[in-house]
Amino acid sequence: MLGVIGGSGFYTFFGSDARAINLDTPYGAPSAPITVGTVGAHEVAFLPRHGVNHEFAPHTVPYRANMWALRALGVRRIFGPCAVGSLIPGLGPGAMVVPDQLVDRTSGREDTYFDSGGIHIGFADPYCPTLRAAAADLPGVVDGGTVVVIQGPRFSTRAESRWFASQGFTLVNMTGYPEAVLARELEMCYAAIALVTDLDAGIATGEGVRAIDVFAEFERNLVSFKKLVHEAIDNVGIERTCTHCLPHDGVELPFDLP
Repeated sequence: MLGVIGGSGFYTFFGSDARAINLDTPYGAPSAPITVGTVGAHEVAFLPRHGVNHEFAPHTVPYRANMWALRALGVRRIFGPCAVGSLIPGLGPGAMVVPDQLVDRTSGREDTYFDSGGIHIGFADPYCPTLRAAAADLPGVVDGGTVVVIQGPRFSTRAESRWFASQGFTLVNMTGYPEAVLARELEMCYAAIALVTDLDAGIATGEGVRAIDVFAEFERNLVSFKKLVHEAIDNVGIERTCTHCLPHDGVELPFDLP
C-alpha cells in the first residue's frame, strides 16, 4: 500500500467510494481518519496532515501518530505533498519541486520513536531515491533542492529569509521535519512533493508572506497538484525494491515495528 499525506489545502484525495479507517496508536490518534482508495494499480491510504479542517498547526501535528498509523495499516511508501515558500527569485508561485535535501530548524518537536537504546539511523539523503524519481521524472517538475524546515507557525523575518537563501537553501516549509525522519525510522520510503505558493519575505519586496495569499495560491494550483501526485503514484512500481530506506538491517530494535 502507498501513502499520501496531504498538506495545507490538500484535505481530500478520493471520492465518496473510499473507505475511512480510524486507528489509534501508542502516540495517540493521527490527524484524521485515514481514507483508502485506489490510484491505477495501487491501493493508496490518504491522511490530511493538518486534519480535515486544518485543526493542527505545523508545530502541533501528531507526526509520530500519523506515521505509526500508516505503517500499521500496511503503508511502506509515502508521498508527502506540501506547500512551500521559495528562496530563489526564479522559482515562483505554481512551481512544483521534488527536493533532495532538508535542513531542520525546528525546536521541541518529538522526532524519534527511539527514546531509549543506542539506535542511530543514516539520514544523509533524507528522501527515498526511488519515489523521488517517480515524481521528478514528470514533465515540468523541478528535480532537486534543499528545503529548510522552520518551527512556525509564524513566517520568516526578512533577515531569516535572506540568511536561508545565502546558505544555498531553495525552499522553506514548516512540516517537512520530523515527518521524513520518522518515516525512515519506521523503514518507510518517503519523498516530498512541494508546491511553491510564494516568494519568501527576504526574497520579494512588499508586505511579506500572508497566510491568506498562501492558501489562495495553493487553491489555484490544487487540481494540477493532485494530478501530479496521481501521476507520480502511477510511476511507482507494484513491488517495493528500495533498500535505501531500510536502516535497521542487522540492528536489534527495542520494540517491533508495527
